[in-house]
Amino acid sequence: MRIRRVAVLLDGGFFLKRLPKVVESRFRETPEAVAETARILCKRHVQRLIGEAEGTTSSRWLDHVYRLFYYDARPYDGIAHHPIANRRIEFAKTEQARFRESLFQELRQKRKFALRLGKVAKEGDWQIPSRLTKTLIKTRELVPILESLMLNGSEGGGLSDLTEEQRRNLEKLIAAWKGFGEDDVSLILRQKGVDMRIGLDIASMTLKKQADTIILVTGDSDFVPAAKLARREGVEFILDPMWQNVNDDLFEHIDGLVSVLRTGNRSDTSEERPDGPQEC
Repeated sequence: MRIRRVAVLLDGGFFLKRLPKVVESRFRETPEAVAETARILCKRHVQRLIGEAEGTTSSRWLDHVYRLFYYDARPYDGIAHHPIANRRIEFAKTEQARFRESLFQELRQKRKFALRLGKVAKEGDWQIPSRLTKTLIKTRELVPILESLMLNGSEGGGLSDLTEEQRRNLEKLIAAWKGFGEDDVSLILRQKGVDMRIGLDIASMTLKKQADTIILVTGDSDFVPAAKLARREGVEFILDPMWQNVNDDLFEHIDGLVSVLRTGNRSDTSEERPDGPQEC
């Protein structure tokens, strides 16, 4: 049997985003469950490559693994004042931040897992959702009428001068603001350094010949330059988009497209859904 040197690279942000679409809640509701799901995804990829059945007892899949990389960003640890709730938010103490830190700790304890952590930086102030932005833009023409109504009261027609379309837009604007809550504003945060670490690790493993097969779990096309380098140097490059559709032009830069979590019936969105990462 061919001895492989396999590296699996998981884009953590993408992985966590896709989990609700591909596994049942019990496989993702705790940091322990998420870490185990990540391990099983890696195991299935390696077993597929070495021709080992999932039900094999005393599996030696880890003997073929160079490293299992998990890329993510440390939770934002800044403090901000919420403009709607009028309260102070310590982001490092939020439920999401605690979940992420617990997940990192669980992964550190998994054999052959290595964490590559970037950071989250604040890039702007609070922003409103796009749905409300569109509503505000569409109702901009109502501003002169509303100003006239404020200055002149009922004199000069006021709301009675509105066309039917303007009246509907005004009703939408009122409904949007009535339904506006504290969850409808968010601080502009961006991950820094995650994609760079993925690209550097692919290049390093390729040039140092530390792996002959690289499996990347992501839906991002930013990896293409690194994938091209790996393939030119003879490394087999496999993409796992976790059943997400990818652009056709990506196929020329990879050696295989494989999603390994089992699929069941088609969902309403035509995405295939696994029945869960069952360990064998």
